[in-house]
Amino acid sequence: MTQTTEKTNLADIAYRLLKQDITEGAFLPGDKLLMSALRERYEIGAGPMREALSRLVAEHLVTAASQRGFRVARMSVDELKDIYFARASLEAMIAELAVQRGDDEWEAGVIAAAHTLSRVTELQSEEQMLGLWDARHKAFHDAIARGCGSAKLLELRSTMLDQAERYRQLWLRRTVFSTAALELKQQEHSALLQALLSRDSHEVREKMFDHMMNPIPIITRILSERGLTGGAQTA
Repeated sequence: MTQTTEKTNLADIAYRLLKQDITEGAFLPGDKLLMSALRERYEIGAGPMREALSRLVAEHLVTAASQRGFRVARMSVDELKDIYFARASLEAMIAELAVQRGDDEWEAGVIAAAHTLSRVTELQSEEQMLGLWDARHKAFHDAIARGCGSAKLLELRSTMLDQAERYRQLWLRRTVFSTAALELKQQEHSALLQALLSRDSHEVREKMFDHMMNPIPIITRILSERGLTGGAQTA
């Protein structure tokens, strides 16, 4: 392995680990990201860490200021609403296309993913419950999206999911650990599945848009409770 290849691999590892820590709340909005602390935490050198930070700046998860270093980007209600509106609009369009273009194999995949998601029950720990439900929830929506037949739309969808992930994690922990909230989500998924199977593209588009927008009030409330509603960065 060449030195350049090794550095690239380390930068990829640093990027994934730091991104996960930011989206899952190990680092909070506004926190300073000190190079010495990051190198110690991830056991990765300064060069790959700087490359990882630069990639996260481009994704708006980290901010960089001259002579002030790096910080975790702030979160705000305005950004939340903008990201979720864009994501909901895209998901609704993709779902509509999937209904129009999806074949029997696609339909079978959606049904299987919906069934698997509905079978998630209480596990030994909250973290197991969170991880399993989240993985199956994503698999259900991925199964729907695959029917759209557009690699570029799926690529854009992945980008929008990345941008939403910090906000989505707040919603996820509040939803999965609430029996009432989880039951409501299951009802939404059931109604969405029925619309998909009926091949009513207009209804699917409306239901998917509403489904994607529904977390906004919950996330807004969590942001307010935690004082994460934005504001100027301080040195």
